[in-house]
Amino acid sequence: MHIYFTVTNDLSYDQRMQRICTTLAENGYRVTLVGRRKKDSLPFQKRVYEQHRIPCWFSKGKFFYAEYNLRLFFFLLFRKMNGICAIDLDTILPCLYISKWKKIPRVYDAHELFTEMKEVISRPKVQNAWLKIEKKAVPQFRQGYTVSESIAAEFNKRYAVQYETIRNVPVLREIPPVNKEERYLVYLGAVNEARGFEKLVPAMRDIKCKLVVCGDGNFMPQLKKLVQEYNLQNKIILKGMLGPEELWEEALAASIGISIPERKGLNQYFALPNKFFDYIHAGLPQVTCNFPEYRKINREFEVALLLDKTGPKEIAEMVNYLLDNDVLYNTLRENCLKARKLLNWQKEQEKLLAFYKTIFAH
Repeated sequence: MHIYFTVTNDLSYDQRMQRICTTLAENGYRVTLVGRRKKDSLPFQKRVYEQHRIPCWFSKGKFFYAEYNLRLFFFLLFRKMNGICAIDLDTILPCLYISKWKKIPRVYDAHELFTEMKEVISRPKVQNAWLKIEKKAVPQFRQGYTVSESIAAEFNKRYAVQYETIRNVPVLREIPPVNKEERYLVYLGAVNEARGFEKLVPAMRDIKCKLVVCGDGNFMPQLKKLVQEYNLQNKIILKGMLGPEELWEEALAASIGISIPERKGLNQYFALPNKFFDYIHAGLPQVTCNFPEYRKINREFEVALLLDKTGPKEIAEMVNYLLDNDVLYNTLRENCLKARKLLNWQKEQEKLLAFYKTIFAH
């Protein structure tokens, strides 16, 4: 069975799609992952699945989405396939029309609750446009999965669809011995709006260690300005986009993982992103927000300190408390090492394989 997966991002950095496509390809499916070619796209790494990038004239905004969706539709139109999976709303319409045209199964993989992202809800006209797409398309994707139980429940509430939960957990691997020469915080992931940098940067004035930020995104220009504004160039290191192996090495070398998502829209509030599990797998205690999905896992494994308030003062106090409390720190670290044996892709992929087995059962 040949399945096409569609994204709008650069394929080199999407670890969730790399895991999903690899698992399916290693278990008898033919898989093609289609993404976007950027000017600075890295050469393809050899994978067990096929990869294709679509070039575009436009790089952002409505013209980009319109161009990419049009190019994607015509690319897919002339390919043979047995099934198609749209990742997020920004590729859902071409997949809907292609699946109808070719009379093949269609699947929706929601990495985000797209219409509740801060970048979307802060612009009412933009949100209204995406809501129209969501209301049109999602009810026609009766089969799908998403990253958290809360997001799955929200889709059920809105459109009466029963989506599976397939979490963003890493592949379990050995933790090599690491010489941690300096204690520092690490942030892994997209540097986008609603990630709490407006609070985290001023908090760093009072935190007793450095912060290393590994990632890039639409908030990077503002982040650089904040670092300069608070004169923290020597305390906040911006590493930009890193590959999966480099991210792993940064996590291993750090002391504490940090993530301060804002509650601006339901997406952040219901999210369960890669970085939460990446910190666990690196044996990193973390400081994050007291949101439903984090709270659920923390009740079971106690791997994090959860903030009820996320002002600079509260962030600094919580991080320093963890830095100063060796007993608590070591307890959380040991809990991470236990949790990673249960929260890993080797176990989670069984749900993915069971899902696709039902899709192609007939």
